[in-house]
Amino acid sequence: MGIRDMFNSVLGRGKVPEAKTDRLFAISTAVITLEMNLNLKPSSVAGICFKSMEMSKYQNAREEIEQLLKFSTKETGTDYNIEKDEYNFLWVLLKDKDFEDLVTNIHMISQTLIEEGFGGQILCAVYRFESDGPVYWIYNFKQGNYYPFAPQGKNNRDNSMEFRLKSLMEKELPIEKDVGKWYPLWTMPF
Repeated sequence: MGIRDMFNSVLGRGKVPEAKTDRLFAISTAVITLEMNLNLKPSSVAGICFKSMEMSKYQNAREEIEQLLKFSTKETGTDYNIEKDEYNFLWVLLKDKDFEDLVTNIHMISQTLIEEGFGGQILCAVYRFESDGPVYWIYNFKQGNYYPFAPQGKNNRDNSMEFRLKSLMEKELPIEKDVGKWYPLWTMPF
């Protein structure tokens, strides 16, 4: 860390970390264990969330993502939708019965955003699973790690299940060790 980095850190002017996509595909193999051993069935929906950006840049990125999705979804049959949530975060929502297609499309979208210079805008990818209720695996692009999120009702979460999932899956998934970074996403649109 140089003197400039130290001042930026102290003054809170640090760089926005770039998205890390290298461990995104770990969920592709972990899904077998989740389904067979833990009875967590992948639902047919997933999403990727990113911060809003300047309107002209947003339009260009959106058009490029839509063009890529039109092309890639012809082969896979994946449905998609782009929407803003109540906090003005943008979501690309994907629907496909083939879990591999969901993971591949999430990766393609993240790569497109990075290539367009929006790597710092990408926040997370979310995969929904079903058990007695919804369970989400959230990939934090800044940390390059997954964490479980098991909501119960409007503002409660099943912490014991989340810790159980962590201990059972940490050999197959890169799981965030700092549980303070296991952010609940109460208002995600799926």
